[in-house]
Order: sequence, then structure tokens, then C-alpha cells
Amino acid sequence: MIVLAGLPDEPPLARVATALDDLGIAFRMIDQRRHADLHLAFDPAGAQGVLQGKLRCAGQDDIALEEVTGLYQRLHSDESFPELCKLAQDDPARQRFSRFVTLFTVFSDLCTGRVLNRTPGMGTNNSKPFQAQIIARAGFDIPRTLITNAPDRAREFVEDAAAQGREVIFNSASAVRSIVRSVTADDLARLDRLRICPVQFQERVEGRDVRVHVVGSEVFATRITTTGVDYRYASRDEGGSTELEPFDLPPEVAKRAVALSQMLELPLAGIDLRETPTGEWVCFEVNPSPAYSYYEANTGQPISTAIARYLAG
Repeated sequence: MIVLAGLPDEPPLARVATALDDLGIAFRMIDQRRHADLHLAFDPAGAQGVLQGKLRCAGQDDIALEEVTGLYQRLHSDESFPELCKLAQDDPARQRFSRFVTLFTVFSDLCTGRVLNRTPGMGTNNSKPFQAQIIARAGFDIPRTLITNAPDRAREFVEDAAAQGREVIFNSASAVRSIVRSVTADDLARLDRLRICPVQFQERVEGRDVRVHVVGSEVFATRITTTGVDYRYASRDEGGSTELEPFDLPPEVAKRAVALSQMLELPLAGIDLRETPTGEWVCFEVNPSPAYSYYEANTGQPISTAIARYLAG
């Protein structure tokens, strides 16, 4: 049995559901909005050491957890739900919701089927410097980087790059999504704020962005032409634009991307690359829960079908 869990109308989940329907593959959808009706209980040891348990949703047949052969989860925290985030942290409804998310995450890690993705792999993105070490071991170049909360060190890094004719960009050092920006004179004037929040600084790499989605051993690459420092937000600038098109990665780069996803234990991964004018490939980070639907909608690449086929084995 294949199970999808999260918000059914969220594009990444909805597109996989449609792909499964088109392929004639049965699945069950767990709608997180019905959190008050959901109940999960299992025994990790079970019979002969195999996890056993039930997932119940009022008005629907139970799901036997030991029969789950494929799981794609995009669960949201209580902060994502308007009716919950306004409640006190100790409110019973909010606590129950959080416990369900925690328990479901444990189940996904113990599930014997194919899971997109398990916690160990997802966790590598919580620390960009840790993930960068794995990226380098996979054979990709990484930008010259400084993560610091020391204003003097940050200023020295920016000035050293400027002396070599290079620009510096900055963003979050954690998994929290942030907009990548170029360091400006105004930023240098407020470096004292670093003392309360370490920031990741990197020398800007010239070249063209390529987002690579790996699904199992399949690779889908999208070449990106943009006017912005961060192509995801280029349209916010006056006259800004971003264009996406399918792209054929060199075979050795595609092989390296698959190897990286396997090293990170991420059968579904969104890898951010940049091809330099001299033909080198630099990797910035790997997204463990990629919103692939944005790229699929703009290029027509069958990423959701690949995910459906992967889940079906």
C-alpha cells in the first residue's frame, strides 16, 4: 500500500496523487487538516520483529502499517495551521497535533517500505556546514564560505573577496529558508547584529544555476536564467525575471548527483548547482523536501510520475 501524508492540495503532494491515479496505482491520502480525526498506534517490535500498528481516520478504513510499501510525507508543524498556531503551547489540541506529527515521523523512520524521506537524511540540511562536507566528499566544488557571528571576521572576509574582485553573498546557516542577498555597504554598517545570529557568507560564484531533482536513480535537471541573485525571488525586483528549461546534465555530473543523494540518504533530493564559465560544477546545498512542482510546472519534466513509480517499486 502507498500512503501520501500532508495537505492534499499542496502541489508536490497533489501532483504525485494525480500521477498515481494516471498510472492506475492505488494509494491512501492522509489529510493533515483532519488531525482531530487521526489516530496512530504501533508496536515497533511487532511480530517477528516487524513493526505493526494501525493508522485510523474517522469514516475511513484503517491502514495496517506493516502493509505500507511506499510513503511520501510532507507533514506540517502546528505553526503552519492558523487554527493551531494561535493557541497556547500547552493547549490540548495543539499538543495532540504535535504528538501525532512526532509519532508519524517515528513510524516513517521505522517503515520497511520506500520512504520519501526519512529523518536521518532530512536532518543533514539542518546544518549547512555539515552538509557541505558531504557535498565535497561527493566530488562537487563548494564556494569559499565563512559562518560567523564575529563582525570583524565577516568584514575581513568581505574585504578580502573585494580585493580579488569577488562579490560576497549571505544567507541563513540553518535549514530556515532565507533570501540570498549580496553584501552591501548598508550591510557592512550593521555587522554588529551578527553577535546574536551567526550568518553564512560565501564568495559569489559566476555561472548559471541548475536545479537537479534526483528520484531514486533518475535525474531531472532544470537550467535557470535569472536577473536576480536568488532566482526564487527575482520577480520581486522591478524588471526581474526567471526562466526555466529542461537541461541535460553531463553524464558524470548526473552520476555524481545520484551518488550525493545516496550519501545523504535522500532518495528524493533537490540539488542546487551552478556551472561556472570554465565548466566547473559548484554545489550550494541539497533540499531534502524539494518543492519540485515549481520546476515541473515550468518545464513539463515528469518528476511526479518518477516519484509515483519509485513509491510503487
